[in-house]
Formats: sequence, C-alpha cells, structure tokens
Amino acid sequence: TLLVPISHVLFRSAYIMDVKPIIEKAHKVGATVIIDGYHAGGIVPFNVTDLNVDFYLGGVLKWMCGGPGGVFLYVRPDLVKKYEPKLTGWMAHKRPFEFEVDEIDFRDDAFRFLNGTPAIPNLHAIRPGIDIIAQVGVENIRRKSMRQTAKLIEMADAAGYEVTAPRDPERRGGAVALNPPHAYEVSRELLARNIVIDYRPKAGIRISPHFYNTDEEVQQAMDAIAEILSSGAWEKHATSKAFVT
Repeated sequence: TLLVPISHVLFRSAYIMDVKPIIEKAHKVGATVIIDGYHAGGIVPFNVTDLNVDFYLGGVLKWMCGGPGGVFLYVRPDLVKKYEPKLTGWMAHKRPFEFEVDEIDFRDDAFRFLNGTPAIPNLHAIRPGIDIIAQVGVENIRRKSMRQTAKLIEMADAAGYEVTAPRDPERRGGAVALNPPHAYEVSRELLARNIVIDYRPKAGIRISPHFYNTDEEVQQAMDAIAEILSSGAWEKHATSKAFVT
C-alpha cells in the first residue's frame, strides 16, 4: 500500500472516523496518509501533531466560516523536503520573480506546495471568520454542537424520520441528516423560507447548527419540516430538480 486517503468526517452521515489507528497501521506498512478534513475543521477538535498524519487538507468554507477560496494543506515537517509536487506553479519556486520557466527550484518550506498566484482578496476575506472561531473556541463549539445535534435526533425520532447520523455523540460530527418523506422537495421549501440547509442523496436533509444558532432556531427548522409535510407545501417542488442541492 502506497497511499491511504481518508475523510476525517464523512459528508453524508457526519461520522467521525477514528483516524489515529488508521494512520498508525498505514505507517507500519510504509504507507502515506492523506486526510480530508473539510467537515472537521472548526467543529471537531484535533491536533495534527498528535495524529502524526502525513498530509491534512481542508478549507474554511464550511465550519470555519471563511467563505470560498480558503484552502489549507498541512504537511508533516519532516516530509516537506521529501516531496515535490507534480502540479505546481511559480510561487513554489525559491526565486519566483526571476521567472525561470525551464525548471523549478522548489522552496524548502511549505510554500513549495503552492501553485500559481494566491487569491489574495479571498485570503483577506476569510480572516474574520477564522478569528471568530478562534475566539469562541473549537472545544466550546463542539460541546454545543453535540447537545444540539442530540436534540435534533431526538425530535426526528419523535417525528418518525429516518436519521443517518451516528447515535454515538463521540462519533458524530456537526451535521444531522434526516430523511423524511419527500426529503428533496421539503429541502427546497425550507430554503425558500430562508431556513438554510442542504440535501444529499442517500442521506436526506442535512441540518448543521453552528455556535451562533439558538435552540429555538433548531426547533423552528424541525417545526417547519412537519408543517411543510402536513400542508403539502413540498408539492410545488416535485416537478423540477435544482442543479445545486
């Protein structure tokens, strides 16, 4: 085995993978591990040094409240000089402003993994969200998330909706996917009412309360699902499919 790519949190079920023993097992057979942490950063506390992971990548679009264009890659320090990216750009060069196009002399630091010109406006735009997450604290966010997602599951069970999220709070990320009848159409009506959720096939409606969401808002979302089903408001969305779900 050469490479083990895994997700830290699965996007459909929000199941938190126990990645540390996977990393340890992979290293024993000489494999390199790449973790996709897009659904973990900002909601699930973790430490890349403690995990001893080789590569950890993610972005700030989701739980880190940073918006599009902010992606990060962690490379274990002892591996930085070992790897040379196949897809690269001028910013990975030790002397980028010499514009030496024949061969790249890779930098010795993390910048060797850069491509072309960074999206500077995006990087400035994402900073406030990251600062807020740091101020609130991921540990605090996690505690609140576990409580609110447990409440969502409790209400879904009471309503008879299928739940695809893990029941074990230690293995559950920040989202709860519910699969009520006509889930796709219900999701469209929720969005029309400015209740921001999303829909994923084979999972259902993903509800993802964050640190700024109140318990009342969580209740309102569940009440809205019940009302949409009972009133038949979902039916107006039954004849079309949106490109983005």
